Amino acid sequence: MDPLLPFVPHVAIFPFPAQGHVNSMLKLAQLLSLSNFHISFLVTIDTHDRLLNHTDVMSRFSSEFHLQALPHGISMDEINTRDGVSKLYDSLNTIAKPFLREFLVNSPVTCVIADGILSMAADVAEEINLPIIYFRTISACAFWSYFCIPALIQAGELPLKENAMDLTVTKVKGMEDFLRGRDLPSFCRASDLTSPDFRLLMTETQQTARARGLILNTFEDLEGPILSQIRTVCPNIYTIGAVHALLKARLATKSTSSNSLWQEDESCMSWLDMHPPKSVIYVSFGSIAGVTKEDLLEFWYGLVNSEQKFLWVMRPDLIIGQEEKCQIPVELEQGTKERGYMADWVPQEKVLAHTAIGGFLTHSGWNSTLESIVEGVPMICWPRFADQQVNSRFVSEVWKMGLDIKDTCDRDIIGKSIRDLMEKRIGEFLQRAEHMASLGKRAVNEGGSSYVNLDRLIQDIRLMIPPMRQS
Repeated sequence: MDPLLPFVPHVAIFPFPAQGHVNSMLKLAQLLSLSNFHISFLVTIDTHDRLLNHTDVMSRFSSEFHLQALPHGISMDEINTRDGVSKLYDSLNTIAKPFLREFLVNSPVTCVIADGILSMAADVAEEINLPIIYFRTISACAFWSYFCIPALIQAGELPLKENAMDLTVTKVKGMEDFLRGRDLPSFCRASDLTSPDFRLLMTETQQTARARGLILNTFEDLEGPILSQIRTVCPNIYTIGAVHALLKARLATKSTSSNSLWQEDESCMSWLDMHPPKSVIYVSFGSIAGVTKEDLLEFWYGLVNSEQKFLWVMRPDLIIGQEEKCQIPVELEQGTKERGYMADWVPQEKVLAHTAIGGFLTHSGWNSTLESIVEGVPMICWPRFADQQVNSRFVSEVWKMGLDIKDTCDRDIIGKSIRDLMEKRIGEFLQRAEHMASLGKRAVNEGGSSYVNLDRLIQDIRLMIPPMRQS
């Protein structure tokens, strides 16, 4: 610790209670810990227990780290139901908000880093005169799309008209040439713009400027033009992505510990070891979204019919409304036995870094997208909700490192897309993916934009220590 700063900063980090949010914010916590910060990481009871059961979270921090469980009653169980987001926010406001106020009042906290969709944390911080920095765990392009929703409404481009899904929207600055109605965040598809979930997500983004700064898990060479737009309303941005790669660079290691809330099956790595380079397509739809039995069978047929080798994450709760194990057609079982491998959950960062992986069939969650970009793995995008629709459009039309098959679920389209990615257009996609990977690695190494921005964030937090604590 710097002898001129006898008091070590204490940062309270408060993520939205979903795996993708917890994952990237926990990696930020570890990066701050490497600078000897004290960290209090606030999570739900369920997340607290899963982290302790499935990860080595408590052993990887170099300075004081406290995994703080919030009170009972906050749950993600209904997040996929109608008004589920609103119900979650109600419980956060009634249970987490008073707990956070008491915790911050009674702890020597230097500042709060809160998920950018938890304005209740800003309410508490402002009330007790404590600095707050937001961390939006989505892409810059998705954040900006959310921010521009009022302009879309004012221009009459929202709500989306029935025949407007493929029309270009004109009021998201920087995306006027390629963003269609169907590429807007999924909540923009609501016919009722007064619905609680829609209003909530719009207003949460609009209040971002309240914070001292905005942390984004992206890098300048990836989203520079969109970041320029965001800086017109939030001037102080810390781009520190890809945060998992930045952590690897700071630790000087090839891989980092998992933050998974699910038990990981490492046996898939031995299966991958048996296959030649770029020969396997990896399939995962993330930690939250479910699929219908019908959609699952279309993907399964598409994979088997493509005649490519595949590694597929088949979460136990993946099929929506499936009480009993569904009957699998014989040809799918046989095709999977010959060329496929299925696992409940896998160490995704390790999988994407494996030489056997040649493509990623993904739901386009931001962590998954960034992990794929950094490893130079081309993508087929099948987005489900929230920011994923925007991410998939950027993968195909801006970064040109994959295909976007949103809003379709047909075995022939899926099979053709897989063959295009893995065979017919492999040279084109790999060249682009490898270029983007080199930019991502440059950003997190010493002197790179993300490396420098993390140092700036650390210094800015140190300067937040009240004068009385520095004397």
